[in-house]
Amino acid sequence: MTESAKRWTLIGSILGSSAVFIEGSVTSVALPAIARDLHLGIAGLQWTMNGYLLTLSALILLGGALGDRFSRRKVFAWGLIGFAAASIGCAVAPNLILLVFARVLQGIAGGLLVPNSLALLETTFTGEARGAAIGHWASWSAVSTAIGPLLGGWIVDAASWRFVFVIMVPFAIAGAIAVTVAGRSAKKETRSTASVDYAGAALMTLGLAAIVGALMLGPDRGFATFYPASLAITGILLLIAFAVVENRTKDPLLPPDTFASRKFVGVNATTFVVYAALTGLFFLLMLQLQNVLNYSALAAGASLLPINVLMLIISPIAGRLAERRGARLPMVGGSLVAAIGMLLFARVRPDTTYVTSVLPAAIVFGIGLSFLVAPLTTVALASLGETRAGLASGVNNSVARLAGLLATAVIPLAAGLGGAQSLSGATLANGFMRAMFICAGLCAVGSVISLFTMSGRVSR
Repeated sequence: MTESAKRWTLIGSILGSSAVFIEGSVTSVALPAIARDLHLGIAGLQWTMNGYLLTLSALILLGGALGDRFSRRKVFAWGLIGFAAASIGCAVAPNLILLVFARVLQGIAGGLLVPNSLALLETTFTGEARGAAIGHWASWSAVSTAIGPLLGGWIVDAASWRFVFVIMVPFAIAGAIAVTVAGRSAKKETRSTASVDYAGAALMTLGLAAIVGALMLGPDRGFATFYPASLAITGILLLIAFAVVENRTKDPLLPPDTFASRKFVGVNATTFVVYAALTGLFFLLMLQLQNVLNYSALAAGASLLPINVLMLIISPIAGRLAERRGARLPMVGGSLVAAIGMLLFARVRPDTTYVTSVLPAAIVFGIGLSFLVAPLTTVALASLGETRAGLASGVNNSVARLAGLLATAVIPLAAGLGGAQSLSGATLANGFMRAMFICAGLCAVGSVISLFTMSGRVSR
């Protein structure tokens, strides 16, 4: 492959991933504006977030399998085109039903492109060039995540929440064009001969959808009533069927023998509780800042900039520490410090200022998160050995998104906000404080899991 083709592949991978990372950060900032425009309560915003997270979390493993079986480059490009089209659908949606439908399609497209982004770099570059390419990808991913809240807040204030979806379209289209151009002079990809587990993917998606639907309908209708109860039972049965299929199929999406690794189980259990806490924090913090403290969308996005700055500075240090001393110390310590930061966010109330409440919490939380994420990611990639690094990465990505999916449904319910129609005033303020205690508890659980499952240096 020519150097030009490699360069275009790297550019396409960065642009495509940036579309997904920006989507994650700008949508949270836009939630209060979406709620006002479409007259939504907490359940409507949960569906807005979870329509995307549901299909993304359930289909990441399928997207990786499709890339291995057919063509990573083509699956990635088609995923980007679908993501662009679905983003336009989100921008023009006139009501909640069509917005959620577009978000579901956006998640399906994300499931195709996310697992094949790094896989393209893994197969295009070799040796030190591969490390440099992944380093560029990680740096630009951090930058796009950091500017997302600022960009989203500015767009919401200056124009409309609808444009936060439009801004992702150029990134996605440009990424698809770049990888397609590079593919013209790329060597023929090595294809997997394994079959694709479509049945497993369908069972997982439908099972999760049913359970999440039950959790969001329950507060309004009662969990023992027909629709929530039947959805919950159906979801459980479908996930049991998924487990049976994975044990019997020749090429399962999630091979059962992966759970024999204590490190694999431990790092994914830590990922689940920590990312549930992160999603709960960001989902409700944007509502608290804009609807209770009366921040503008831009000010709310800018308020978390210290977290991103700390991530850029500290994460490389934490990664090197994990390589030298092992991942246990930074993961245990990082989770605990992040939990303290979440407790400090509980002090963000109407009678406080940014300097006395939001800033200290953001700094402490940012330090903890910075020491946690890089070691956690490193262990996740290495937990099944080099030959199954792609599977390990896909599972960890799925677990992180699944945690966000369930957190968006469960944490507001546990904090007393389930079914709430008023997204301001004392109801939201009190629920937010309870939610921060719940999120801090989840991070503390992650610290305990890491303490007992992480040991020694990261093995490769």
